[in-house]
Amino acid sequence: MAIASFKFLCFYALILILYYLVPVFTKKRGQWLVLLLASVLFYVVSGEPALIAYPIGSAFVTWALLKILVRLDKKAIVKRRLVLIAELVVLLGILIGLKYVKFITGGGAHVPLGLSFYTFIILGYFIEVYNGIAVPVSGFLKTVLIGMYFPILISGPIYKERESGNQFFEYHPLDYKNITYGMIRMLWGFFKELVISERLAVVVNTIFGNDTQYQGAYIWVGAVCFAFQLYTNFSGCMDIVIGLSETFGIVLPENFKTPFLAKNISEYWRRWHITLGSWMKDNVFFPLLRTKLFTNIGKFLKKKIGKKKGKQLTTYIAMFILWFSVGMWHGGEVKYVIGSGLLHWAYIVTGEITLPFFTWLFATKMHINLEGRFANGFRVVRTFFLVCVSFVFFRSDNVPHALRMLGEGISVFNPWVLFDGSMLELGLDIYGWLIVFISLAILITVSILQYRIEGACAGRIDDSRLTGITCVRDIIAKRNIVIRWIVILGLLFFVILVAEYGPGYSAAEFIYKDF
Repeated sequence: MAIASFKFLCFYALILILYYLVPVFTKKRGQWLVLLLASVLFYVVSGEPALIAYPIGSAFVTWALLKILVRLDKKAIVKRRLVLIAELVVLLGILIGLKYVKFITGGGAHVPLGLSFYTFIILGYFIEVYNGIAVPVSGFLKTVLIGMYFPILISGPIYKERESGNQFFEYHPLDYKNITYGMIRMLWGFFKELVISERLAVVVNTIFGNDTQYQGAYIWVGAVCFAFQLYTNFSGCMDIVIGLSETFGIVLPENFKTPFLAKNISEYWRRWHITLGSWMKDNVFFPLLRTKLFTNIGKFLKKKIGKKKGKQLTTYIAMFILWFSVGMWHGGEVKYVIGSGLLHWAYIVTGEITLPFFTWLFATKMHINLEGRFANGFRVVRTFFLVCVSFVFFRSDNVPHALRMLGEGISVFNPWVLFDGSMLELGLDIYGWLIVFISLAILITVSILQYRIEGACAGRIDDSRLTGITCVRDIIAKRNIVIRWIVILGLLFFVILVAEYGPGYSAAEFIYKDF
């Protein structure tokens, strides 16, 4: 069942009514059971019903091993580690076996819906309890809900139990602000996906599917269009999921914070797929640096090349494993390992190594204000370009295809195709492009406004007009009722009138649903 479909909206409306109706007859209890029932039904109707055995089985293993873990004395280090190893072997074994065996052998089982998402959520929950930073829930069914909460099965976010999990089992009264704010957020997500992403997909598919015909400037048009297609698709899904959860009174972590306004790749990953990066740092990067192996590597390198460089090189080695893992999470194909992993590692390492030189060159020798608008604007454009290059690998059929496209983008010089009407041959007519440009203008305006709001909240931007504002929806809510509903209904009618509903006007799908 696609989230961006009329069928899902009917399903959601029914669940929302039951969610707030059940507590009336059960003394404010049972809302979490409604969510559990909804999650099971959603899973069954969205894929092969038999595959529900995997998330339920993973939850059972986690629940059973946690019962063993909590009975062990904290001083029983060896036994506790054996329980942790058992959890890792079972859950990661299922993940690797189902997700990567097809790539290795050329065949294999179907991948269950949301495999990577629920595996990381339930595994992260176990590790948090193991480390003493979360308390295990009281029953098996509650453990199932932690990993199978239905909105996150498509594209996340990968929430942490200590931050989000207990909300599932608390009573949430009907709240006007939660309902209105949540539905506005959902509407914004549908706007991104159905108005922008689906249109850009036509252009992207045309260029990437016929790169021998479309070369030079076409390649960069395709890369930029795919960057915005993926962003509006993925972040649009997050807006729907987070907004939907908000109507239930549940606050999920943000997964995107205006990533294309980042000034470097490190900042980009603090703004793009935030929950995956946070999970990887907490459960891969930092534990890796604390291992005996990396402690010894650090000591050896400090003796050989000095304390500062030795520590830096040790960190870069751990980062290599981290980014390799990020790439593998996206899929077993080499294009994902490079485009979503190792290329970003190379960007970050190169940037850190060359930073002192470029700071000396531009600030000291050329007297350029590195915090000025021009310098910051250049950083944003540079970072976006590097991200687009990595997305070429992500979208291409394979690595040779990506390299060929990048080569064609550099070797063929034909900028005139941007202005001579050639863009109208890529699947969108002039009205389609006009809708894209208007929609992107709206998106960029809202993104810049949200960026300034975040800056004001963090103290980086001094703007009295943003006092007490935490999101764009607060600005809408502060306007009088006429303006407020003009904005909301205007966006609603715009989505209804110009939305594309997928190939052949079928329900639009989300790119990350198969991860």
